[in-house]
Amino acid sequence: MKNQIRTTITLPTELLAAADEAVSLGKAKSRNEFVAQALLHELEALKRAEIDAALVEMAQDPEYQAQVLKMEAEFAVASWEALQLGASPKLTIL
Repeated sequence: MKNQIRTTITLPTELLAAADEAVSLGKAKSRNEFVAQALLHELEALKRAEIDAALVEMAQDPEYQAQVLKMEAEFAVASWEALQLGASPKLTIL
């Protein structure tokens, strides 16, 4: 992160002590880095939760489900032909 801004936060004593312990164990280079990593981790978790909620909503949406079934039917022949031709990718280990 190149663009940074200095800020002040208030933390419970135990939480700060635990963060400092993690830094002393090499989990981050500094307290600032540790807090930034924690914030990033939490923001990513919130984003994943939003995506999961949207997927749940889609799974319960009859109109969306109808569209999915229609697309599956439209691609069924092509999928079957690809399967018969062995068009599925094979993993090659070098």
